Amino acid sequence: MTALDRYVRLESEALWRSEPEGQRRDVTLSFGDATLVIADATGRPLAHWSLPALIRQNPDETPAIYAPDEDASEILEIADSTMVGAIEEVRKALAKSRPHPGTLRHWLTAGLIVVALLLAIFWLPGALTRQTLAVVPAPKRMEIGTALLGYLQQDTGPACQAPQANAAAGRLARRLFGPQTTARIVVLPQLSQGAVALPGGLVALDYGVLQLSDDPAVAAGFILAGRASVLHMDPLEALLQQAGLGTTFRLLTTGEIPDAILRENAAALLASPTPAADPELLRQTLAAAQIPQAPYLAATDARTGNMPDLGQDPLAGQEIPLILTDSDWVSLQNICNI
Repeated sequence: MTALDRYVRLESEALWRSEPEGQRRDVTLSFGDATLVIADATGRPLAHWSLPALIRQNPDETPAIYAPDEDASEILEIADSTMVGAIEEVRKALAKSRPHPGTLRHWLTAGLIVVALLLAIFWLPGALTRQTLAVVPAPKRMEIGTALLGYLQQDTGPACQAPQANAAAGRLARRLFGPQTTARIVVLPQLSQGAVALPGGLVALDYGVLQLSDDPAVAAGFILAGRASVLHMDPLEALLQQAGLGTTFRLLTTGEIPDAILRENAAALLASPTPAADPELLRQTLAAAQIPQAPYLAATDARTGNMPDLGQDPLAGQEIPLILTDSDWVSLQNICNI
């Protein structure tokens, strides 16, 4: 049984004013279907007020004064405490049973906020980075790589330069990456990682690698390994991931990366070893450039004490195209001594 069922036969006398300036008149109150029925002495209904919409204008006072709405153009004065208690109980019961669109709206709003936060945390960074990488042109990548190289040189010493050696480095890049390549090999006096791939196709090479062997296949192997280690991730993408969403957004909107971010990234590159390339990927990379594995593997073992297992060399038994002429190789080997 509901609260309304319990009071369906309850009646009470009250005073009703039908308009603001009108006279109060005696009426009889009873409960209808979620309404309060106001009737005259003969039982003729004069008005029906919605119980959930009733507004009590003098809480905790007697007689209780009710209005059907905020305007209070009509009022009821009820002195019967039983009827007042019944009205309050029925109103509360009806209010609980009504749908609460505001609550649903709040839950929907909260749900949308949660979804937006999840998108911001998990989807937006990746999407923003992908969009940025897609629109940054090659000249801007080279500019970023060159700036990063400049910060590397603050710790490694200035890049070694000599006209003949620079030309030899250019020919080596075209031999390894194709005649149309924009890749550039830059030799640094001291780079413990051996070779580091930078944005814009730059490859920083340790001068010490050139001294490991008289076979240019060794240096070629280190350069290719440095590039292969970042084939799964664009060097610019690695920089942006370290720098964060703000730097990514700034690069997308202004085309600039703050100098402080580049300086921090350069320090991070020097402080950690180059990620090891996937052995199968490195095997394919060496084979595609027609560089034999053996010289590189032997030099890596001598330099680090760790020889990658690349499996059978696809080039075994094949004639290897010339990597560099003797004069080019000698010039490159002596680039830091000129």
